[in-house]
Amino acid sequence: MGLQQFEQRLERLVEGAFTKAFRSDLQPVEIGRRLTREMDLLRRVGVNGLITPNVFIIELSADDARRFERFSEVLARELADAAREHARIEGYVFVGPVEVELRRSARLRAGRYQVYADFEEGPDGMPAGLLALADGTEVVIGSQPVVIGRLPECAVVLSDPNVSRRHAEVCRVDGGPGALVRDLGSTNGTRVNGVPIREQVLVDGDEVTVGTTVLRFHAG
Repeated sequence: MGLQQFEQRLERLVEGAFTKAFRSDLQPVEIGRRLTREMDLLRRVGVNGLITPNVFIIELSADDARRFERFSEVLARELADAAREHARIEGYVFVGPVEVELRRSARLRAGRYQVYADFEEGPDGMPAGLLALADGTEVVIGSQPVVIGRLPECAVVLSDPNVSRRHAEVCRVDGGPGALVRDLGSTNGTRVNGVPIREQVLVDGDEVTVGTTVLRFHAG
């Protein structure tokens, strides 16, 4: 299911301007399959269940890196999303935020690539969740609450006129890796999956709406 969604998103990605870039032997879906296979091979039994790598370095040949350069950030985000979705389906736990980095390697020829996977703890050594914005920005939920609002000192600053100066905050649940969203007395309220809330524990994939802005929560 996760890779299926990944493939569908990539099909849309390669339409138009990116079509020529994917005429090489290497297809991004191959990288997605290898990444999730590494997650399966390297999974371990941890205190909170099966843990799996959360940091991935993908080495590409100089030719392929050049072809993918124009949309490497988008591809890295899609691969990270595929990893999170695979973890959710398989019941894996991450020890920190998911990170994907694409690197150029002079020793690889076109069509060849390497995927290196590792475990890297999040803040305080606890599994970290994150908030993903529509523009691709990701904000990790660390030891301090993530405040969302229009004030410049907020962790997530939004220009949405329907958002209050200090609209809502997302923080870790005491004693555990989960996250909780809390409305801070905003004018227009906060919703989770379309339902108004004062505070609510978040689960992977929940959509938090403040004003007209939607943020997606990814569990770590």
